[in-house]
Amino acid sequence: MSVQEPAALAPGLAQRQLGTLKLTFYTVSASAPLTVLGGGVVATLAVTGNVGTPLSFLILGLALALWAVGYTAMSRYLVHGGAFYTYLARGLGGVWGVAGAAVALVAYNGIQIGLYGLFGVVTSALAQAEFSLDLRWYVWAVIAWLVVGVLGLFKVDLSAKVLGVLLVLEILAVSFFDAGAFGHPAVGHISWEGLSFGQLLLTGGAIGVVLAFGTAAFVGFESGPVYSAEARDPRRTVARATYIAVGFTSIFYCLSALALIIAAGPDKVADMARDPNAGMPFNFIEQYYNHTVATIANCLLVTSVFAALLSFHNVVSRYFWAAGHEGVLPRFTESTSTRTGAPIAGSLLQSLLAAIVVAIFVFTDADPMTQLFTWLSYIAAVGILLLMVGTSIAVIGFFRRQPDLSEGVWHRVIAPALSAVVLAIILVITVLKADAMLSADKGSVLTYVMPGIIGITTVVGIIWGLILRSIDPRLYDGIGTGGTRTAPDDGLGSLLNARDNAATGDLQRF
Repeated sequence: MSVQEPAALAPGLAQRQLGTLKLTFYTVSASAPLTVLGGGVVATLAVTGNVGTPLSFLILGLALALWAVGYTAMSRYLVHGGAFYTYLARGLGGVWGVAGAAVALVAYNGIQIGLYGLFGVVTSALAQAEFSLDLRWYVWAVIAWLVVGVLGLFKVDLSAKVLGVLLVLEILAVSFFDAGAFGHPAVGHISWEGLSFGQLLLTGGAIGVVLAFGTAAFVGFESGPVYSAEARDPRRTVARATYIAVGFTSIFYCLSALALIIAAGPDKVADMARDPNAGMPFNFIEQYYNHTVATIANCLLVTSVFAALLSFHNVVSRYFWAAGHEGVLPRFTESTSTRTGAPIAGSLLQSLLAAIVVAIFVFTDADPMTQLFTWLSYIAAVGILLLMVGTSIAVIGFFRRQPDLSEGVWHRVIAPALSAVVLAIILVITVLKADAMLSADKGSVLTYVMPGIIGITTVVGIIWGLILRSIDPRLYDGIGTGGTRTAPDDGLGSLLNARDNAATGDLQRF
């Protein structure tokens, strides 16, 4: 297989819309800094009581930067909306590429749909407290679903502008909290225990849970290559945005987690995090400033979750497009708008899946936080970690097949191999500590079912990849190349094409 040329890769998608800054908006918005502080960091402290949590973000940042070395090196030669799917296919073979596509779709749909539960809860609480507006969580989730669905049909550039504004505002909110915390330490002076290796290691096995929670907080930073076909200079833009995202988030998360410990005090922060009525960190913002500022910060928490919803929606729609474009999924999923260049079939399909899953949780009276959000976020974390490990191995395989490419041994082998080992360890911990992350009893069915979903998805993807290789070798050989879909020669492929042709034409005229 030859290295792909950017000009030939994304018929239908909007070309050259995203520069480094706009692409960074997508990646960092998906990580949702204010949501991480008000949700992820508080949850980590509540579950583990580990005061060394801030330091874990720096350690994870280094590990993820190590992973990004090979990931971004490969992105310079593969310009395709499939990202993980494409990299696995080109590095390990089409079967693993198809399996990667399946896992990516389940994982990214999981985090996106799960966020509707979080959005509904935080918005409902804010509306009730500030405006005496008592609406069920799913009403707000439906409103967000409608807005996200509409934005997903417009130009990628529009979503980037929306995300940019929301991201800047939430970073300002977190910065206000950080400044207040450092200016008003609970113990009378700034404590640096949060950056102590001794504190991070003090709680023994809990360090594994800290790292697992921390990795989940970074989910989204790796999504840059999904937009490579729409980037102005994909061979440089994707790498820059990825490094900026991991560098900024690791430092920002560390600083903000440290501020939370300083605000509450190292000895009291865990107990306060476990108290659902404490309202961390917004109680501190009101204490440092006033009620109005705290209310604004709460509003920005809502927009932070919304920004993540929009970002992940766009990621999923492009995975659908990439798989449909090469025949891994039915043809209609590759449809794009002739007016906006948006992958409209993928966008509509993602919205439909979200509606179905949220409706199931609503009708079964499931808890939107402890079940919808927590369960699906955990599935996403396991899936993304598995994809990152697989991609590290795929980088080695890709450059072995392309010995003439101008990348050194550090990018080709050493960094990918080290990151594969480190991330595999974190993946194992995430699976083994499922009870802590899911707030479930040790050994309960839930601790097997949730990670098992990713395992089953992987197996199904492998089987479908083997079927494609058997029934249509020509189509199979094109997986991960970004080329035009070939016409299947077998009955199943012809049936898929015949069924989808009409729908494709209608969608492309949108």
